[in-house]
Amino acid sequence: MPEAFKYGIVITGLIASGKSTVIKMLSARGYSVICADEIAHKILNIKAKQIAQIFGADLLERNFNQKLKNQPTINRAKLGKIVFSDNQARQKLQEILHPLIYEQIIKKAKKLEKEKKLYFVDIPLFFESGGKQKYNFKVALIYAPKSLALRRLIARNNLEKNQALLRINAQMDIEQKRLLSDFIIDNSADLENLEKNLESFLEILNPFSDNCGTNLN
Repeated sequence: MPEAFKYGIVITGLIASGKSTVIKMLSARGYSVICADEIAHKILNIKAKQIAQIFGADLLERNFNQKLKNQPTINRAKLGKIVFSDNQARQKLQEILHPLIYEQIIKKAKKLEKEKKLYFVDIPLFFESGGKQKYNFKVALIYAPKSLALRRLIARNNLEKNQALLRINAQMDIEQKRLLSDFIIDNSADLENLEKNLESFLEILNPFSDNCGTNLN
């Protein structure tokens, strides 16, 4: 059984379901957030040469950060095109990244647990990466039907429908994620509705105090 985390809630969902919007709302309310994508971006650059050896040298780019100018960076857009169209390539990348992401999330979560306050862990591929087996967090799903997420993704990323479908179909079906989640935050309407649903969710989690957090286990 993985180590239990009393104060952390995982935020997950389908691509273009509204996870980033919810995370911004939570941050604006003063909650601490551990972001798996931010961790992954750092690891991508640390492992840039190894990844380029596997997926192609043309992924390497010059790092424009003066402190890191001698350290190459990965073109994530190019890498995304490769892994979203090739299941084996995506699996190889996950084998490199996921153990290191997990290690950093656990490290940060242990630190936040000491504060005994509610915090959130943004893991887009929580279920796909075996999160239920690896982590002992409650899970909140940002829900939008697949058809709506598809339209949002096409508009947001200026993608062709087939390109957007490749990205959505690379993830677990949203209805299956819904069945596996502890909480559902519906984002199938407008921003105002999402705000109301988020407030209702937070009231359920922490009805007695603004700051002390809550034991969720």
